Amino acid sequence: MGRSTRSRSSSRIYITVVGGSRADERALRLAEEVGRLVAQRGGVLVTGGMGGVMEAACRGAKGAGGLTVGILPGETRDEANPYVDVALPTGMGNARNALTVLAGDAVIVIGGEAGTLSEVGLALAYGKPVVALRPSGGVAELLAGRRIGSYAVGGADTPEEAVSKAFELAARARETLSQGGGGSPRVPPLPRRPTREEAEEGAREA
Repeated sequence: MGRSTRSRSSSRIYITVVGGSRADERALRLAEEVGRLVAQRGGVLVTGGMGGVMEAACRGAKGAGGLTVGILPGETRDEANPYVDVALPTGMGNARNALTVLAGDAVIVIGGEAGTLSEVGLALAYGKPVVALRPSGGVAELLAGRRIGSYAVGGADTPEEAVSKAFELAARARETLSQGGGGSPRVPPLPRRPTREEAEEGAREA
């Protein structure tokens, strides 16, 4: 791989979209539009690679010619939704949530329940900017515009606003890191690798 190729890859913004594997039609429409907008801005879309919000966002990105990455809970690529370009099996079950948020420069929250809430908590602990799309309901509606201790979750009322904020915050975070700034001092360690039984249970719940 040449230097110019590495430069293009490293300069692209990676946006992680988190949300439930089961979602209503409104949340799915919003997720698809978010994916489309991320791709149109030249970003790489990262999700948990499964169904629901994750699949809708990937579908939107692929429709706009974008690149999609799926961080999968199981041990095979077969479980990825059909719109994932790069499927990365982890065998970690729900513990793969840490990798999903770490892979992005910023995180957009769409709907979601308990699993999504854990992803938001990890994202904040790892110092990732988080933007919640309020009209999508669920965890996103609950957390949009709120402070959680010393952390803040940005709120957005439209997919356009969510993506614009995510790109702006991601660029700002990269600039801070390039100037020698660090992330959160309270970054937790990555979770341990679960047993096969735990991984299979996580795959069923994702």
